[in-house]
Amino acid sequence: MAADPVRAEFDVMLPYYGDVELMKQAVRSVLAQRNPDWRLVVVDDCYPDPEAGRWLAELADPRVEYLRNESQLGVNGNFRRCVELVRAPYFQMLGGDDVLEPNYVDVVLAVFAQHPDAAVVSPGVHVIDDSGAVVRPLGDRIKSMLAPSAEKSTVLVGETLAVGLLHGNWTYFPSLAWRTEVVAPISFRPGLEVALDLALLLDLARAGGVLVLAPEVAFRYRRHTESVSSVRAVDGRRFDEERDFFAEEAAAFSAHGWPRAARAARGHLTSRLNAIVTIPAALAGRQWPAARRLVRHALG
Repeated sequence: MAADPVRAEFDVMLPYYGDVELMKQAVRSVLAQRNPDWRLVVVDDCYPDPEAGRWLAELADPRVEYLRNESQLGVNGNFRRCVELVRAPYFQMLGGDDVLEPNYVDVVLAVFAQHPDAAVVSPGVHVIDDSGAVVRPLGDRIKSMLAPSAEKSTVLVGETLAVGLLHGNWTYFPSLAWRTEVVAPISFRPGLEVALDLALLLDLARAGGVLVLAPEVAFRYRRHTESVSSVRAVDGRRFDEERDFFAEEAAAFSAHGWPRAARAARGHLTSRLNAIVTIPAALAGRQWPAARRLVRHALG
């Protein structure tokens, strides 16, 4: 007789495709949680190396599940599948190269208990490099300047939330914890590969969802050059998607009656600044068409 499926208060969903050793670090950080009331689901999007499934099976922890897609779904499709598989009242989309602090589950569940109307919780984050050392790159210093003050829990909702995110997405998506009953019906928009996290947050804002920014550090976000967004930034594809995305958001917020959000979407200043600082890398790699696309995006 098969064992009953694990039911937990918190689901950690890990859409996996990439470095096996970094994935193991991410999983070990879940196993090290002080609060044991979690379930981890690793959804393998057909990564060629079978080591992930073998290693996870060896853990022999009933709270850890491994699923392999029958065919490759891509980033967006695998994210959407992860949301469909959530069973707990709250969940997280953990990056395969990121790390939870041992207090993560305790911190986010405590915030949800204090704010029963919260749709998403954003805990404090340390940025780390490939070796795991805490770093403060320029982009993350800018993020911290754009973010609301986090000296105490801060509640953001409505157009104020949307405008702040459109001026510059200061969140670290894999660190976010979500309320399932609010987020699952919305899920990730099909077709987006880079802006899918911001799109979900803006869709939540339009629907009246509440974001709570919590001060306690509970997550380590790995910053390295091999991410999808970094690679696509250099060759310009990231900004092609972002240009179309922000145009659509400007129209949607205008129709929604949020003029400040519509103006912020039309300006998308930090996206354009990001294109400017990426131009030298494209030029250094002699990617002339990409450089032209970056200049076009930077000029708006």
